Amino acid sequence: MANQLNLSIDRSSPVPLYHQVVQGIEAAIHTGVLPPGSRLDNEIDLAAQLNLSRPTMRKAMDELVRSGLLVRKRGVGTQVVSSQVRRPLELSSLFDDLSNNAAKPTTDVLTFSHDEADDPTREALHLPPGAMVYHFTRLRKVGGKPLALMENWVRDDITPLTEELLGSQGLYSVLRNGGVNFRLATQRIGAVVANEYQATQLDTVPGSALVTMERTAVDDTGRNVETGHHVYRADSYSFEMTLVQR
Repeated sequence: MANQLNLSIDRSSPVPLYHQVVQGIEAAIHTGVLPPGSRLDNEIDLAAQLNLSRPTMRKAMDELVRSGLLVRKRGVGTQVVSSQVRRPLELSSLFDDLSNNAAKPTTDVLTFSHDEADDPTREALHLPPGAMVYHFTRLRKVGGKPLALMENWVRDDITPLTEELLGSQGLYSVLRNGGVNFRLATQRIGAVVANEYQATQLDTVPGSALVTMERTAVDDTGRNVETGHHVYRADSYSFEMTLVQR
């Protein structure tokens, strides 16, 4: 395996030995030498092939698992995970981003209601007492595999929403067709560990890492149009951003 991946260790380099292994396997994954689903030799064999100690090799593998490139599966071994969905950090919908990158997203609408807004929702959307909102939960999949569990609240004075619409189109596409011109959004990104419900829906295990995103979007008239709380499988999803110095 080490020879197949062209892994080589330079003991005179200032780069730690474990990190040289990390860099070599990362390169193999990104260049396609190790495609998604590939199985790696066990740590003892890899350590022997590279003439490294087992703790050094284990540290390298732990780093790759933490970064989401490898996964350990009981009874299977260590495998390369599926390629991540890398999403630019901008005011767009997940459905649109996936479609624009030639993915074929599908949506299961898990819950859907048209109810009076509770206090947190009224505050987030700047609504008066008694205002009604659409409240729904969707499961977004790519290639049949769950990627995101999304809960949203949308003010109901814009355009009618139905389960059928939300199951076939992205939310932002539906709202744009209803006349919304999105202007800006406040957004918070974080992380949690999956609870039983999230793990079941996202086909993972309780306690696994999830990326979280909370967003409230505003249109060009100043209306807070929608607010949402989303969770994504961390082994399949990441945000990308460009930072500039001011």
